[in-house]
Amino acid sequence: MFFAMLYIRDTLWGSVTVDPVAAKLLDTPPMQRLRYVRQLGLAHLVYPGATHSRFEHAVGAYHLARRALANLREAGALASLPADEPAVIACAALLHDVGHYPFSHALEEIGAPHHEVLSEWLVTRGPVADVLRTEIAADAPERIFALICGKSPSPLQGLISGSYDLDKIDYLRRDSLLCGVPYGVIDEGRLIQAMRLLRDPQSGKLAIGIAAKGLAAVESLLFAKYQMYRNVYWHHAVRSATAMYKRIVEQALERKAVRLEQLGAFTDEALLHAVGEGGADPMVASLRERRLFKRAFEASAAELPGDALEWISTDLPRVRAVEASLAAELGLAPTDVLLDYPAKTQMLGLDLLVEERDGSVRRLTESGAPGAIQVTRLADELYRSARWLRVFTAGKADARNAVAKVVGIVTVG
Repeated sequence: MFFAMLYIRDTLWGSVTVDPVAAKLLDTPPMQRLRYVRQLGLAHLVYPGATHSRFEHAVGAYHLARRALANLREAGALASLPADEPAVIACAALLHDVGHYPFSHALEEIGAPHHEVLSEWLVTRGPVADVLRTEIAADAPERIFALICGKSPSPLQGLISGSYDLDKIDYLRRDSLLCGVPYGVIDEGRLIQAMRLLRDPQSGKLAIGIAAKGLAAVESLLFAKYQMYRNVYWHHAVRSATAMYKRIVEQALERKAVRLEQLGAFTDEALLHAVGEGGADPMVASLRERRLFKRAFEASAAELPGDALEWISTDLPRVRAVEASLAAELGLAPTDVLLDYPAKTQMLGLDLLVEERDGSVRRLTESGAPGAIQVTRLADELYRSARWLRVFTAGKADARNAVAKVVGIVTVG
């Protein structure tokens, strides 16, 4: 039987070939919603070109999965795996972001369930699951969800979640291109060509690794990620807009304008409309018109005491109490102060199998290796220089003394 292939013109990768199963998945409502969820949330308020969607990113990740699988197949690495494993991997790459909230990860910081919880519902039930069970296998939805969560026993897990998974390669390349910045330069061709299916010398299990000749390309990916966090994802105006958005949704939940269980079904604009309906929250208009809160205080993580402030991204009631105290010190209304400290992420993590020129295999972790950048020596310093604690206020203010009094943080300058 002949199955026609679909071709999509992609901004980053050009002509992307889509097989019939993936084409059916793209036509499901959960995937179509991603057309209207921006990949970079509110970053377009700083970088006007950053209006690309999670749908585009999903297509890009799927394209890279097909390239990686073709490379491994040509090398004979897939011969020992189940016949449907490549299809499962390709669909996992396509579906990996299907559960994302509007405006990216921000809502998880105000108590919304992790996007993987939504992914489980969307992948293992409903129209997506129907396509997967009919076209691949009865257990395909569960296998794909395990891959998305990084918990699959598949030797190919590293293609979906790992030190240099295909998701990272696409979003770093795509985000830098569409933001118009030169930071996401990655030699993805070298990375994909150097991918190997290797046997872990410790566990004896097969897993995705890389030939030693590809290590320089891995290093370029890690530093591209650092540069993008420093200059785009954690840009001060992006963080101000994100903090405003979190406050807007939190207050909408409190006045029952929206319900927590509804959030994952919204698109970006639909959620902004729902939380701003009737003019109940003037901050919505400020966000739409880019009247962002201003920096009243900032300090890099390098200036702060270890992990003492990690509660800012996890303990919302405590954050709101501190904001109220800061507002009182500054003579402002409690809603005119926002405290922001990006949730900690493993920005420069490294853990992968490396095949040496003599055919031996070793595990490379953050301790590095001879002839390679010693990532562990640089990771903490780079991470701490990219991550900033900030206090934003509705108007210009200097909150240094207030922060010293309320939070106990004193900085120089």
